[in-house]
Amino acid sequence: MTNILAPGAVERHLRARRDTGRGLLMPYITGGVTPGWTGYLKAFAEAGADAIEVGLPFSDPTLDGVTIQRASETALARGASTRRILADLAEVPDPGVPLVASTYYNLVLHDGPEAFCAALRGAGVGGLIVPDLPLHEADELMDVADAAGVELVLLASPSTPPPRLAEIARRSRGFVYAVSVMGTTGERAALAASAAELTARLRQADDRPVLLGFGISTPDQAREAGRYADGAVVGAAVMRRVLDGAGPDDLRAFLATLRRALDQE
Repeated sequence: MTNILAPGAVERHLRARRDTGRGLLMPYITGGVTPGWTGYLKAFAEAGADAIEVGLPFSDPTLDGVTIQRASETALARGASTRRILADLAEVPDPGVPLVASTYYNLVLHDGPEAFCAALRGAGVGGLIVPDLPLHEADELMDVADAAGVELVLLASPSTPPPRLAEIARRSRGFVYAVSVMGTTGERAALAASAAELTARLRQADDRPVLLGFGISTPDQAREAGRYADGAVVGAAVMRRVLDGAGPDDLRAFLATLRRALDQE
C-alpha cells in the first residue's frame, strides 16, 4: 500500500462523501480467498465503493453465514493468514478509498492489540471491525487502536437497548455498523423491517455515518438501505460471486448496479 492514511481519515472520507448527498457503498472481500485477490480492491473502487471491508479469515466465524464461512474456509485452505493478507495489502497500490479490516477478537489477542493494530496501520488499513467484541470489553482495544491511528468501528443491532445504542454511536470510530437483523450474515429476499427503526435511533444519537449491513444483496435493497442509513455494506452477495468464479471485472459490473441504485436514492 503506497499511502498510509492519516488518523481519522476513514470517518473524514465517509463524512465528506456523505455530505455531498452520496449514498455510501462498502463491499466486502475475504482476504486470500483467491490467487491475486487484491485485484478485487481496484475493481471495487472503480465501481464506486466509498470504503472496502477486508475480512481476515478465522476458523470459527460465529456471526457469519454460510457464504462468508465458506470463503473463510477457502482462504484458510489456501494458506491465508493475517500476516500474509496484510503483506499482500502492503504491496498493492492505494485503491483510493479507505480499507477497513474485519475479524474476530481471537486474532487480535493472538498477537496482542498493540502489535495487531500496528500491523494494520503498516499495511495501510485505517479501520477495524471486531463483531464479537462487546462494548463493555472494548476499552483496551479502542485505546490501543486510537493510539495507532486505527478507527475501531462498533456494531449496533435491533436489540441494542437505547442507553447502549447511544454509547455505541458516540464511541464508534469511522462509522457505526448497523446490523439490520438479529442473525448471521447472508443474502436475504428482503431488507429486515427492523433496519429502519435501528438506523433512525442511531441517527438521533450521533451524526457519525451509519452503514447498514447483513442481507443487502440487490440494487433495490441497496436503494432501500440508502433511505434509512448513510449507506450499505455488501458482503455475502459479493463473496457468492467470487466463490462461483467471478473475477474483478464481473464484480465491478455487479457493484456498479448497486452504485447506481444508491445514486438514484
